[in-house]
Amino acid sequence: MTPSAGRGLTMPAKEEWGTTPGGYLRAERSADVGSGEAAWTAASAALLEWGVKTRSGFSVTPPGPAVAGARPTIVVRALGVTVREPVEVLEVAHTPLRVALAYRTLPGHPVRGEEFSLTLRSLTRPSDRWWWALAFPALLVAQAVVRRRYFRALREG
Repeated sequence: MTPSAGRGLTMPAKEEWGTTPGGYLRAERSADVGSGEAAWTAASAALLEWGVKTRSGFSVTPPGPAVAGARPTIVVRALGVTVREPVEVLEVAHTPLRVALAYRTLPGHPVRGEEFSLTLRSLTRPSDRWWWALAFPALLVAQAVVRRRYFRALREG
């Protein structure tokens, strides 16, 4: 099942999300980002302008706000290796009660799946590229580390 722009499998505009497609690992975690309008505005901007990613050690090209249908490349350098992660923004939700950004991986990304944030929901399975599929267990560990960085970036934003 491949989602198209505006129809993410993680359903970022909804408080609850549906069933998990076969073969994916499902994760959902929320964190307190502070209280008050200032904290909400800062966390929202950090998310929608890729600040959560960049403050977590990634770069995003091209820079700028997330827009549904955009196909930026997220880049991270780890253990002396530069990894390019092509993605497509599926949905951007910005309401008084919910701010969310969902994107899916594109061919060449180390894993296949979808992710959205402030409440982090992700669906992950091994990439169709054999070398990334072999590294999948290590990528799951890296994914857990990065999730902690996302929440720290939101709180420190």
